[in-house]
Amino acid sequence: MKIAVVGTGYVGLVTGTCFAETGNQVTCVDIDKAKVAKMQQGQIPIYEPHLDLLFERNIKQGRLHFTTDLSAGIKDAKIIFLALPTPPGEDGSADLKYVLNVADQLGHLLSDYCVVVNKSTVPVGTAEKVRAAIAKNCKVEFDVISNPEFLREGFAVDDFMKPDRVVIGTTSERAKKLTTELYGPFVRQGNPIYFMDERSAELTKYAANAFLATKITFMNEIANLCERVGANVDSVRIGIGSDDRIGKRFLFAGIGYGGSCFPKDVQALNFTSQEYKYPFALLEAVMTVNEKQKVTVVEKIKTHFKGDLKGKKVALWGLAFKPDTDDIREAPALYIIDALLAEGMSISAYDPEAMKNVQGVVGDKITYGNDAYEILDGADFLLIATEWSVFRTPEFEKISAKLKNKLIFDGRNLYDLQSMKEMGYTYYSVGRTKVN
Repeated sequence: MKIAVVGTGYVGLVTGTCFAETGNQVTCVDIDKAKVAKMQQGQIPIYEPHLDLLFERNIKQGRLHFTTDLSAGIKDAKIIFLALPTPPGEDGSADLKYVLNVADQLGHLLSDYCVVVNKSTVPVGTAEKVRAAIAKNCKVEFDVISNPEFLREGFAVDDFMKPDRVVIGTTSERAKKLTTELYGPFVRQGNPIYFMDERSAELTKYAANAFLATKITFMNEIANLCERVGANVDSVRIGIGSDDRIGKRFLFAGIGYGGSCFPKDVQALNFTSQEYKYPFALLEAVMTVNEKQKVTVVEKIKTHFKGDLKGKKVALWGLAFKPDTDDIREAPALYIIDALLAEGMSISAYDPEAMKNVQGVVGDKITYGNDAYEILDGADFLLIATEWSVFRTPEFEKISAKLKNKLIFDGRNLYDLQSMKEMGYTYYSVGRTKVN
């Protein structure tokens, strides 16, 4: 099948590459000339495990193409995916200008029936707006459907190739037939394709992410209470996670959620509820708690040093909002950096993938190391903000030899409390007793 994907950000590039992997002819369209030129030369612009292999293979085999020309990119396409940015405004609303601008252009360009798919996470009612924008200047039949993505950064290729479910919002039998054919290779093991109306599909994506964000936030609140009452959040997590009604996933305490999806989608869903005069009190609480949670570790540092932080040096492990990605959008590490710099501290950081992106935001306000141990030299303590696998079993003797103090503030609960005590570390984690 001939497919076009408009937008080559995280969602668009994964979508286009994975569809090419199942034999489709895919053309990805983007207005960034430099980015398109690099992709045409086989250079992948994002870090996502396993994506590079599929990207290179499908370019080499002539199934994956890139262009800045929208007209050429959608020529003869049966399905056109819109994978465009929907950045949040100051009020939390999703900005649809990029989506609607392309929709307006499509109205002039469509020459035969096709299905236009909103792949971006968009507010309820967007399919209707896109349909209206196209219809203004369109002389052929078309359908607009909602097909939200459920990709986890770090696992996006597996999530796309073996989806738990595919959600498609449409009442058009013609669109159902085309999309069933397209997604057939991805659901051969029996995972379902759920067809529903467009508005329900649009709300499904927001509801899913908001629920997961709420689950994370609830566990962080429990962790904060554990520290007050002397309980261990790891034990509580195991105790409640064994209940099938709750489940084991998304119950790990830490320093809050970040990334491109949870913060934006929770804000957008809350904005929609306000638009429809429904006070979504739970979402308001989730957003408030998560903002505070990102810098709870800073309060622990202040308490440990009795407020005297000026001139002290911190070694920071982890900058991405989660491991196995270079994405720093709403990363807790950025909030922590700002708070520590405001206290007059110096910071040396290391992250396997995200340092270049942080340099683009923070610049030379902090320093960066070539490996995890280099930045420890002369630091007053180690602070862990991202749970990269490489940080899980470090050389503790090497750490203690380089640090001024055997002191670790762990925002991701990577280490065993008893082991840290036996090694003589002062160890702060989340929702667990401090080790001296």
